[in-house]
Amino acid sequence: MAAASGAAAMLCGKEEKVLGARKAPGSCPYCGGGVAATDVEATWVFCCLPLCRRAKRRFACTACARRLVSYPAILHDD
Repeated sequence: MAAASGAAAMLCGKEEKVLGARKAPGSCPYCGGGVAATDVEATWVFCCLPLCRRAKRRFACTACARRLVSYPAILHDD
C-alpha cells in the first residue's frame, strides 16, 4: 500500500516558476523593512500533463524575510 501512495506522489504535483521580482510600495508591519513583490506561476501536474495554471503575486519583507499576506478591500454600501 505504501508503494502505491509513493508512486502517486511522483505522478502528481505542483510546479512553481518565478516570473519576476520587484520592489513594492509600503513597509513590513513587523520590522519596518522594505517589501518585495514576486510574480509566481504555479502549475498543477498529473501524469506529466498540466491541469491548472495560475499566476500569483507574493509579497515578502526584504529585511526579515517574512511572507506578507495582502487582503482584498471590503466594499461597504453606505
